[in-house]
Amino acid sequence: TIEQDFRNVFYNQPVNLYVNRIPFNNPMTQENYLKMRDILPSIVENILPGETINTIAYGCTSGTIAIGENVITKKINEVKKKCYVTTPITAALKAFKSLSLNKIAVLTPYPELVNKTIFNFLTTHNIEITSFSSYNIDSDLDVGRIRKETILKTIQSIDHSDADSIFISCTAMPVLNIIEDIENFVSKPVLSSNQVIIWDCLRSVKINSPISGYGQLLKLH
Repeated sequence: TIEQDFRNVFYNQPVNLYVNRIPFNNPMTQENYLKMRDILPSIVENILPGETINTIAYGCTSGTIAIGENVITKKINEVKKKCYVTTPITAALKAFKSLSLNKIAVLTPYPELVNKTIFNFLTTHNIEITSFSSYNIDSDLDVGRIRKETILKTIQSIDHSDADSIFISCTAMPVLNIIEDIENFVSKPVLSSNQVIIWDCLRSVKINSPISGYGQLLKLH
């Protein structure tokens, strides 16, 4: 999901995209997330080996919280020493700040124990969660198969009345192309893991022009 989302937004932008995948074993658990930590440097090293990269995005929201933002940055900078490192949750916090959003309704696909880590992370960072909804799915493969119609129907049923925004977590969620549809329905900004990390990557290399079709965030200068 995340690779195609990057390509769709990067189309016609003055930027190059390079991808390498990191092995991950389902189900989505703390133990399996932590297995990614020590192989991060070797995965990163094989993205344009020996060449400088401006920005590297680690594309796993719940994995970032399990491993730790600082640990991920350190592991990546072991082999790409001067690059900017971002993650979905790092970018989400920046996006909340840029849009002055403090009260958030959250939708995730995760199982209960992972949901607790998302809730605790956001509240620790002074985000007030007005409602928290989840599909309680164990496998990210199944997350990628969620129908867009299902997501739209879910958004219609969750309580977002007191929220400044809705945050849809997980880079496997196929939601980027319907964010504007959701925003039109809820009349407030909608953020997703892929949307915020793509926005942060673009801004990190000084590409600041508004991009339409993917929600209010990417229209910001």
